[in-house]
Amino acid sequence: MSISQPILYLPELESIEDDEIETVAGLKEQFDVIMQKTAEDYGHAVRSVHAKAHGIIEGEMTVAGGLPPELAQGMFSAPGTYKVFMRLSTNAGDILPDAISLPRGVAMKVLEVEGPRLPDAEGSTQDFIMVNGPIFQAPNAKKFLSSLKLLAKTTDRMEGTKTVMSSVLQTMNKGLEAVGVASPTIQSLGGAPNSDPLGETYFSVTPFRYGDYVAKFRLKPVSPDLTKRTDTIIDASVRDNAIRETVQAEMHETTGVWEFQVQLCRNINEQPIEDPTVEWKEKDSPFFTVATVTAMPQDSWSDANVQKVDEEMRFSVWTGLAAHQPLGNINRARKDPYRHSAEFRARFNGCPFHEPSH
Repeated sequence: MSISQPILYLPELESIEDDEIETVAGLKEQFDVIMQKTAEDYGHAVRSVHAKAHGIIEGEMTVAGGLPPELAQGMFSAPGTYKVFMRLSTNAGDILPDAISLPRGVAMKVLEVEGPRLPDAEGSTQDFIMVNGPIFQAPNAKKFLSSLKLLAKTTDRMEGTKTVMSSVLQTMNKGLEAVGVASPTIQSLGGAPNSDPLGETYFSVTPFRYGDYVAKFRLKPVSPDLTKRTDTIIDASVRDNAIRETVQAEMHETTGVWEFQVQLCRNINEQPIEDPTVEWKEKDSPFFTVATVTAMPQDSWSDANVQKVDEEMRFSVWTGLAAHQPLGNINRARKDPYRHSAEFRARFNGCPFHEPSH
């Protein structure tokens, strides 16, 4: 079956709501609640989302040559090799025991990327932020704000209760998956399986400009050292940092290769820009590999990289090229609150964030 031609990017593809400014202000308020609580408890400010890192991995991204015109766009328009840092994480805004199982994330910073940049995007890096599921749990920023208010109320409270709740939700989610229904809402509340992050496939969830077109991104493990860990469950019942310790042990002998893939928007009705709860089906728009990311065996929790990446860097979908502009309601709402929370962290810790150049 032939697939449709990709949709050309036009600013009119986005539909901006009248109350987005008020929603962004609300998001900043809730981020402040989360960060103030955790900073006071830890004596150190952490990220308002994805606070707990499980690994810092250094590698290279190699952009393929000979790509067809619709894929040779933005930073992928010409072959090349770039240094990358990858931060594996869990999505809560407090540092929780790993027994409280939540969705995984990976934030990737690509260094020395040339080209016109997004407004306020310092440096010369390109950030990609992804999670281990194809859809977002909220259809728009207003709904996301409602979820964030719930998280803010439970931040740093009743850890024991959260652990018990996570166990119940994991069982519930397994039951739903057995009948072909996985619930991102249940997973976001603590019902995600405690899977090895090195074997996971990660998705941008939200759409982005892809030069002349529009796309979502995917990071898929392909080397045997990674794929053998897909669907492997880590027992976190007796070790608070079981995931970090497992990843660190595994990365000492792992050669990791991921394919960085692009899914072009081909039908605005079936692949909407503004609602990230709608999965773009692969049968309508397949993923194509435009680059590979390679990481050789290393210490994934070295003091130097933890300081350099976990403490001194910020990750944002709005750090990068104008050719990869974030699109849609959720992405627009991420810009100011994420910078706001990074600035809070920088002030509290006395450590300004840096965009690396090498």
